[in-house]
Parts: sequence; C-alpha cells; structure tokens
Amino acid sequence: MQWHFSPETGCPFWLEWQQRAGWDPRTEVQSYADLHKFGGFQDEWLRGGPVRRWVPKGYQGRPVSVFETGGSTGVPKSRVNIDDFRIDYEQFSRTLPDAYFPKGADWLEIGPSGPRRLRLAIEHLAQHRGGICFMVDLDPRWVIKLIKMGEMTMVEAYKRHVIDQALTLLKAHPNIQCLFTTPKLLEALCERVSLKKMGITGVFCGGTEMTPQFHRFAVEELMEGAYFAPTYGNTLMGLAAHKEPEPEDDWAIIYYPPAPRAGIEVVDPTDGSRIVEYGETGRVRLTTLTKEFFMPQFLERDEAERERPCVKYPWDGVRNVRPFSGFATSVVEGVY
Repeated sequence: MQWHFSPETGCPFWLEWQQRAGWDPRTEVQSYADLHKFGGFQDEWLRGGPVRRWVPKGYQGRPVSVFETGGSTGVPKSRVNIDDFRIDYEQFSRTLPDAYFPKGADWLEIGPSGPRRLRLAIEHLAQHRGGICFMVDLDPRWVIKLIKMGEMTMVEAYKRHVIDQALTLLKAHPNIQCLFTTPKLLEALCERVSLKKMGITGVFCGGTEMTPQFHRFAVEELMEGAYFAPTYGNTLMGLAAHKEPEPEDDWAIIYYPPAPRAGIEVVDPTDGSRIVEYGETGRVRLTTLTKEFFMPQFLERDEAERERPCVKYPWDGVRNVRPFSGFATSVVEGVY
C-alpha cells in the first residue's frame, strides 16, 4: 500500500483513484482481508489507454513492455510489465523437474505470439534455464474470427499451418526437448508426430480446455513418458503451479497461485463477498500484489472448486478451472 499510494512511487491511476475515493489505503488497509474496502477491480479499467497511467512513478525511466489478453470478450485488456513476467517465470521454473526439463535444453513455444505475454515469457523461461526458445507465428484472434464466421474448414487449415511450422522446427533442431503449447495444439501435434521420437521430454501446457479427461488422455496417450506440467495462468496474475497428480485426485487439475505475489479466492457467484467452502464451486476472484501491478479482488471469467492447501503450497488453490457458466453467452476460446 505504501508503494502504490505514495505520490513518489505510485502509478497515476491509483493516485487519482485515491483522491476520488477520499480515503488512504496506506493507513486503512492493514491486512489482506481489508482489500474488500476497494470494492472490486473493474474489468473496463484495463481496456484502452492511456496505458502509461499504470506505470508506477517508482519505475520511471525503466523500459516498459505491454501485454494484452486474448481479446475474446471485446477490447483486449492491457497490462504493463517491467520485470514481473521474468520474476513470475523464474519462480515457476523452480517447480519444473530438471530430469524432464533439462537445464541447457532448447524449447519450442507452439502458442500465441504478438502482444501476448507468453511470447516473451516462455522465451525468458528457456533462457533462464540455459536454453534457446524457438517460436511459431500464431494469431489466436484470427482463429476466434474464423470460429465466429463458422469457417471451421479454415480453422483446421490454420491449425495445420501452425503445426507445420512446429514440425519444421522440431526436425531441424534436435536439441529441442521442452515444449509449451495449449491442449488443442498438443493433440494436433501428436496426431502428426511422436513426441518420444522427436526427443521431447517435458511438456508445459496451459489453456481453458484443460479438463480432467484431457489431463488423463495427455499423460496416458500423448506423452510417451514425457512429463506433463499443466498450468493456469494469465496476463493479470502470472502463473499458478500444478500439484502433481495423486490417485485420489482422479485426474483433477489442481493449481496453486504464486503467493504472495497473487492470491486466488473462490466466491459465491451471486454474493461476491462470500468465499465458498472447500470443494464447493464458485467464481474465481484474483488479487495481484506486485510492485508493478496492484489489482484487488478482480472477478475472473473462470469458475472452479475451492481446493485445500497442501504441503508444498500451504495456501488455497483451485480445482478444474473452466470458463464461468454464469455468462449469458459462451466465450469463444479458439486455440486455448
């Protein structure tokens, strides 16, 4: 609170918000529970510019990146980044087993490019682990347009185009052992080639199509002995790590947010002030708490079950994240 609401270090958005609100978070917010005083972060605040209003004054003079969300629900949300994407992925790197994601191995990113955080983040993850990252060109907004137009033949053609790029790289660069992709693209790749024959030993996979059924299918049918690391992440939060599956989990995908940099709560969709009980379904509410970005109690477009803490992650997690069923219209996810 001191950083984000001090005139010397805070960003213009929060300093102006504080003036309008007429109270000082530096004195009135003493704990995580006090964040309810902000009344919830509004989706529209991140749509459109000027984007510099989000750059903390404490970072003036530093190079700034801007990353955008997928744009599947309208004007894309924008988030400025200075070091956060590097910190997030370095922290996530510690959760990857070196036996399957070897230090010094090269990576291939078969996923969104352009203004997406993944473009630089996966590359930084590879570099942080001593590797080089190869990329394909992929525009998920074009896929979403094709789906909305009913051009499913073109969607399939575009998917083949993306996988063709990936296969060219895999065949040309034998040191590629680690892969990032989405569930749909992973399945499409494995229809064309054996991961084992291509030398892939670790697959880092993220997207809203990550269901328990796909989790089991990926591990039992697609991996051929490679390690499967599902993740839940986005431009606004960073990256949640997965809990390694145990028999009693029945292939559920369980994630834990990167505390204390971000926290997740599962709340009653009809009463956002009530956190649901463990095992109960609710809407995901996200809070991001870094020096670059303060976002209190933002209602995500996802729902999940609230998960108990575990030994490795002694804070609340979420189980089986999926698009929020309470929306009047379905969200077109495209390549995810």
